[in-house]
Amino acid sequence: MKIIGLTGNSGSGKSTVSQIFAENGGYVIDADKIAHENIKKETPAYNEIKEAFGKEILSSDGQIDRKKLGNIVFSDSKKLNTLNEINLKYILRKISDEIDSISKKTDSYKFIVIDAPLLIESGLNSVSNEVWVVCADEKIRLDRIIKRDNIKTDYAKKRLNSQTPQEKLVPYADIVIENNNISVSELKKAVLEKLTFEF
Repeated sequence: MKIIGLTGNSGSGKSTVSQIFAENGGYVIDADKIAHENIKKETPAYNEIKEAFGKEILSSDGQIDRKKLGNIVFSDSKKLNTLNEINLKYILRKISDEIDSISKKTDSYKFIVIDAPLLIESGLNSVSNEVWVVCADEKIRLDRIIKRDNIKTDYAKKRLNSQTPQEKLVPYADIVIENNNISVSELKKAVLEKLTFEF
């Protein structure tokens, strides 16, 4: 079964493209969703993260408060790298298991999508038959994540600045989807026009 590696900066519209894939025969492996599940209380990743960053990142119920953790890592590249190193080993293991499982279900799905913000950085592009990068202008990305996540401009800028610039992702791409000021239907048309490889 073919594998599409999908990536893009926060606010690019990557999740919408992922949904379009899912609606058209793709099985989507969502690395962000796996990461959120990985840090639930008393998981191995949770324990490592708590040890690395201290109890101040915990909420009153003992769960990791992602906003508190974000305030730390989005301001310090070394701490962000530490968090990514902890998370990635568990994410990669889960993704590998899902690929093995879904690859056998050819009657249910046409292709697999690895939806991962760190697709390139984690090396997941190497297991993908095609790499897709979703791009949008910085101001558009900034406006989108401020509205989507209800966060302040400074925090949104820190988040974007902590990510690999999209111009450094593009050289890895087989397909680039530009998502500036277009409707969802226009985005869907652009995606389906590019979805051309043999399944």
